[in-house]
Amino acid sequence: MAKTSHIMVCVTGQLTCERLIRAGAALAEKERAELSVVHVSRKGQNFLGSPAEGEALEYLFSISKEYGADMALLRDDDTVGALAAHAKRIGATHIVVGVSGGRGESDFSYALRAALPHAEVFVEKTV
Repeated sequence: MAKTSHIMVCVTGQLTCERLIRAGAALAEKERAELSVVHVSRKGQNFLGSPAEGEALEYLFSISKEYGADMALLRDDDTVGALAAHAKRIGATHIVVGVSGGRGESDFSYALRAALPHAEVFVEKTV
């Protein structure tokens, strides 16, 4: 049976994003969907930021593989634009993003919704 849904999980270079991948994997299982993970770094920055970010992304890559997901690392100053283009390229139907602490939805999640009206955006709280 062909998978018609595709879950895209957006991560930063933080270990806490493991929760986002797990949430995306649970959604992918429920929807019988493909799963992809993506991280965007700004142009001109060291791609892996700091040693801690590099280690975190390596860890998130291993978690992605554990769930059978691919992980893309993109470089762009327009994070929302890069994520929207990538989502369209892979045919993402659902997007998982995070917010930190007790904050609610962010301008980022609203911007993603506006850029990807065909996709459902899920906002997960990170610690």
